[in-house]
Amino acid sequence: KYTIDCTKPAGDNIFDTAAFEKYVHDRIKVDGRTNNLGSVVAITRNGATITVTAANGTIAKRYVKYLAKKYLKKTIVSEWLRVVAVSKTGYELRYRPMAIDDAAAEDE
Repeated sequence: KYTIDCTKPAGDNIFDTAAFEKYVHDRIKVDGRTNNLGSVVAITRNGATITVTAANGTIAKRYVKYLAKKYLKKTIVSEWLRVVAVSKTGYELRYRPMAIDDAAAEDE
């Protein structure tokens, strides 16, 4: 059971959790094939948290992170968001720290 917490970006309305859930559902592979979830994998959304429940050894935690990063790239929000592990079974979407250019700040 792996979770992806999207509360911060979803609360700021820059991330659509329903579209992300659909993306994961459409792209996840079981036994090398998409649309092969069956009873092995279940994807649920509870508010702004996506939960992927799989049988032991079916899906790796790293694969869930891979899908999340691919979705961020696709929706062009990867410049502002990143996927961070917060526990053994969970990830969280956090804002990237923005570097402020001192020269640009002085010009304004």
